[in-house]
Amino acid sequence: MKVRVDPDRCQGHTLCAMIAPKAFELSEIDGHSSPVSEDVPADQEAEVREAVHSCPERAISISE
Repeated sequence: MKVRVDPDRCQGHTLCAMIAPKAFELSEIDGHSSPVSEDVPADQEAEVREAVHSCPERAISISE
């Protein structure tokens, strides 16, 4: 599974980093979420899916 954050749509969304801290991190500069790694390990997929569905800006997308 691959994860991508669109910085143009992300409005400083912090919840994804709280839900899936191993897969997402927050920039100290602008507070935007970004993937730690584009390729998500299988054991983190459920957390990442929850983070994606919680994103109000739909700035996070996943692909298989």
